[in-house]
Amino acid sequence: MTGQGPAEIDTSKPHPARMYDWFLGGKDNYPVDEEMGRQLLTLDPRVPVMAQVNRAFMHRATRWLAQNGVRQFLDIGTGIPTEPNLHQIAQQVAPDARVVYCDNDPIVLAHAAALLRSTDDGVTEYVQADVRDPGTILEQAAKVLDFSRPVALSLVALLHFISDEDGAYELVDRLLAELPSGSYLMLSHASGEFDEEKAATATEMYGRRGLTMALRGRAEIARFFDGLELVDPGVALVADWKPELGEVVEVEGDEPVPGYSAVGRKP
Repeated sequence: MTGQGPAEIDTSKPHPARMYDWFLGGKDNYPVDEEMGRQLLTLDPRVPVMAQVNRAFMHRATRWLAQNGVRQFLDIGTGIPTEPNLHQIAQQVAPDARVVYCDNDPIVLAHAAALLRSTDDGVTEYVQADVRDPGTILEQAAKVLDFSRPVALSLVALLHFISDEDGAYELVDRLLAELPSGSYLMLSHASGEFDEEKAATATEMYGRRGLTMALRGRAEIARFFDGLELVDPGVALVADWKPELGEVVEVEGDEPVPGYSAVGRKP
């Protein structure tokens, strides 16, 4: 494991990785995470389903990428390990797949051993770093991944925590700039365009706790793929991205899960 800092877990405010863990039924979270999670449930009781839908997209997209020849993955905003993890999906298809995970929450570092159980032919590694420090991430990842060969950059349910002011688009451009032709960007992103009132309330709830929530519309999410070749079906509702690949989550009602996903190839 590389790029490690002191594992000081801040329990004074919620953390997205620990909230995501709580929504998925995990135990690696704190009362402050559960408190905010329950408040979000009063706003939209489907939030746990949203987390499951995002997780299922990650599985499908990883499987598709491995089936289409990708053997290297850089997963930023990994979150607390929940099996099957990305490397397990990739290595089921390609046992020689190499995976670098990255997150900024020390509690993920504390459980990183679960992310490092690679196949004998493959490699998994963990980097403790923040997405806002792409230089460190790329430097550490380059010790495991061969940047002369295609890499899939995974940013699942992450960029809605990075504002435009924090340089969300520039961060993605910086990361992709280091990856060669034939690399891919896979991401999912929550959207506020389905219910603007709920979106504004959620953004304000995050802001009160010192957290960023940047809910973008479909066109704004598509901007992350400028210059890339979108894989069919393009920028789609998260639940609608290649459901034939499996892990379909049943969603009650007619209202879509408010988020988009896509995979794009660097020409």
